[in-house]
Amino acid sequence: MEQLFGALVTMVLGVAGCAAYFLLSNVILDRAYPVTGQTPAQISRNINRANAIRPWLFLGPAAVLLTVYLVYPVVQSFWLSLNDRSGTEFVGFSNYIWMVNDPLFRESMFNNMLWLIVVPTLATFFGLVIAALTDRIWWGNIAKTIIFMPMAISFVGATVIWKFVYDYRGAGSEQIGILNALVTALGGEPQAWITLPFWNNFFLMVILVWIQTGFAMVILSAALRGISEETIEAAVIDGANPVQIFFKIMIPQIWGTIAVVWTTITILVLKVFDIVLAMTNGQWNSQVLANLMFDWMFRGGGDFGRGAAIAVVIMVLVIPIMIWNIRRANAEMEGH
Repeated sequence: MEQLFGALVTMVLGVAGCAAYFLLSNVILDRAYPVTGQTPAQISRNINRANAIRPWLFLGPAAVLLTVYLVYPVVQSFWLSLNDRSGTEFVGFSNYIWMVNDPLFRESMFNNMLWLIVVPTLATFFGLVIAALTDRIWWGNIAKTIIFMPMAISFVGATVIWKFVYDYRGAGSEQIGILNALVTALGGEPQAWITLPFWNNFFLMVILVWIQTGFAMVILSAALRGISEETIEAAVIDGANPVQIFFKIMIPQIWGTIAVVWTTITILVLKVFDIVLAMTNGQWNSQVLANLMFDWMFRGGGDFGRGAAIAVVIMVLVIPIMIWNIRRANAEMEGH
């Protein structure tokens, strides 16, 4: 209850503080550049100056916070990556040379690439199919609610749920894991699924696909509903069947939204950490970059140089996708 009360107080004070800041800052700005009791030339000049300053009253706090919590950490991380394990002695690019030659880093890169291929593709595909199908049934909104529910669960919470799905008990013991219970019911042998090298990566990916399908479904459902009915009716009149309408009429019209959903999930996948940490902790060849960074940064005595170098690699991998997203968004804005 104390934590809940503290969270509520923080939320109330935060909202009240923001409101007070914007009201007070606008009052001060209006008094600094008054529009009453002035000559027409002064009024025009004051309005122009106030209009030039006013947006920064809203953007200023965000810009400061981004600088403190985003720009500075990026610069500091890059500097740490050029230093030794204590972060005090300059070693140049030694940490990056170590990284290229480290088998565990190469394993992490391979696994991350595997996640990048599978998770965004499946989550976007399932989200698109479900969005199209649920729009055709009367209980579609109920189905969407159920499918979206995993989005409300933390990654660690979802991992705990799926641990029960993959749970393994020794031979002769009753299997309480759903997957092994099904396997034994069909006459098969139970497996310790998350300890199977290579294949365990896919079992972990299922968790993130399960979570992110709801996100993709909601965004793509809204895009599908924005398609003009006239184009669908024209296709039906021309003799197109539902499959042709879906692939040749609907998907081309929402391709931009599909790309945004795919890239958003891709950025999330590059930073995947919680699921691997809670399920395997990187064992059995399931290591990923974020978990490897955590290991080097905070475990085994801590190596700030190597941990920061891995963090820089993650950031570099994310940047091209972000730039592509921003350029696409700007192109769409210019088109409208």
